[in-house]
Amino acid sequence: MRVYFVGSGPGDPDLLTIRAHRLLRECRICIYAGSLVNPAILNLIPGTAERYDSAGMTLPRIVDAFREAHRKGADVVRLHSGDPSLYGAIREQMNALGRLGIEYEVVPGVSSFQAAAAALKAELTVPEAAQTVILTRGSGRTPVPADQDLSVLGRTGATLCLFLSAGRIRDIAETLARHRGEGCPAAVVYRATWPDQAIVRGTLADIAGKTETAGVGRTAMVIVGEALSQEAPSSKLYAPGFSHGFREGKP
Repeated sequence: MRVYFVGSGPGDPDLLTIRAHRLLRECRICIYAGSLVNPAILNLIPGTAERYDSAGMTLPRIVDAFREAHRKGADVVRLHSGDPSLYGAIREQMNALGRLGIEYEVVPGVSSFQAAAAALKAELTVPEAAQTVILTRGSGRTPVPADQDLSVLGRTGATLCLFLSAGRIRDIAETLARHRGEGCPAAVVYRATWPDQAIVRGTLADIAGKTETAGVGRTAMVIVGEALSQEAPSSKLYAPGFSHGFREGKP
């Protein structure tokens, strides 16, 4: 018996990995991350499979379900949204499984920050403007370490991908504008790849108002940085005069 922590991706079933698709089609027990998982993905699960919505479950209750599955000798698909390694709260579940002597593994998925970048048709790393991407969140009910606060990270110039933060977009925009300037590009992508996907584009000066007008407050990715600008510098990789190990540049 084994527990598989499976990333369901951002929402579109076509973005499931082949392995995730197979595990879902074969599973006997699935514990899934509530409304964060597209129902179309849940439709892949056999009708005879046991299903548990983890949105209403505590960690002890989830562990009890693991223990009962182990008693039955049935594998479990623990279905998380996006990629389980990012804000998936899987560490404490894996620790509990380790104490119980139950085998487990992680099956990665496409993250919402990647899906949001695709929806924006954006490259998050561009020469001279942003060669670093920071995946983080704004401080809220779950605080962040002081040296990882947006007031600190905002000074780096990196592209910022903010999880779980759209509901605090006004505070976030005001904080980052003090370091990036009000003209810095920003975007909010609601439910990337879902049928009701919505995109809000703007700058740190107006993104909060636009987002509030659109009624977006949850299940959205916030991306901030000069990489979103159409005026960002182009890569030299394909420039005629640029030489590398596979091509000699010509003037």
